[in-house]
Amino acid sequence: MDVFLLWHVRHAPFAGGRPTRHRDEDGELDWDETAGDDAKILGAYSTREKAEDRMVRARSLPGFHEEPDCFLIDRYSLDEDLWIDGFVTVLHRP
Repeated sequence: MDVFLLWHVRHAPFAGGRPTRHRDEDGELDWDETAGDDAKILGAYSTREKAEDRMVRARSLPGFHEEPDCFLIDRYSLDEDLWIDGFVTVLHRP
């Protein structure tokens, strides 16, 4: 069974007024949490249509309406392992 996760990204403004990049060259949503972008999940839905309906409703809410094109719907299969090879932490030193 698949579920559809609805995400929204609030992009942090760049210092010096440089334009914020919301999408990459392919039109895919672009974000970098280490640069202050905030990705949040709005819900998990049984169909893409229900996720899209929630996205439409969220676009009128405070915060979300400021970046109405920064939503992402991800399809996930239930009971499927992710991150099967683990991960590494890279420390950033100033």
